Amino acid sequence: MSIELHPAELGFRRPFDRETVQKLYIKNPNPGPVAFKVKTTAPKQYCVRPNSGRIEAGQDVEVAVLLQAMRDDPPPDFRCRDKFLVQSVLITADQEFTNVASVWSTVEKISKDQIQEKKIRVNYLPAETPVLQNGESQRKSPSPPPYSSPSPDSNGQSSKMDQTPTRDNVSETDAEPTEAHETMQTVVKTVSEQLAEAKAQIVTLTRQLKDSAKDKNLGELAAEAKQKVAAGVTNIGRTSQGPEGVPVQLAAALCLAAFLLAYFFF
Repeated sequence: MSIELHPAELGFRRPFDRETVQKLYIKNPNPGPVAFKVKTTAPKQYCVRPNSGRIEAGQDVEVAVLLQAMRDDPPPDFRCRDKFLVQSVLITADQEFTNVASVWSTVEKISKDQIQEKKIRVNYLPAETPVLQNGESQRKSPSPPPYSSPSPDSNGQSSKMDQTPTRDNVSETDAEPTEAHETMQTVVKTVSEQLAEAKAQIVTLTRQLKDSAKDKNLGELAAEAKQKVAAGVTNIGRTSQGPEGVPVQLAAALCLAAFLLAYFFF
């Protein structure tokens, strides 16, 4: 069994001043894997990716056929004679682990009769023409330039619209800046109030700190005064007691007795 191709013909649509790509799907309906290879009668005009490969059983592969850009488009009545040939061969069990190039080399030398071939014709199609809903054709208008000046009519209409705006547009345009301005004033006012409150709290805290420092100093001075007063009282008590020893009168009597004794005996 051979492979299946879709579509049966490759149609490339004008213009050909740029590269044009068509997709070719190759399906393997066989119970085993196959190797394929794509050839063309105009190898310089086309590029095929991939141009060979392996397709597992029941699988298909997508092949991109690229038509190179031409210098000039062919005439409208030109009939393209380019063709593609798709060759395929079954991969046997002994070739399971052989690459595709080796498979083709072996088959072309030993058993060319096992190669299956299918041909595909190439057609040049006219450029696409957009169709309206009523069935009439319409030429595709060229794309507008990146920047274009307005026409006099459009300019006049735009100037009229600018001069006579609607009531809704005016109200919306005026309301948005006003609302934003009021919101900004509210925010500034709130921040100012918060700053004033913070300053007042700072002043209050500073006063409290100074008062607490004064109270602390007065307390320390009072404690020191109490200590000094207590020390003075203690010293005064000790002074009032006087030193322990012989009384003054007794000392005077003893001195007088000693004087008399010395006077009479000596």
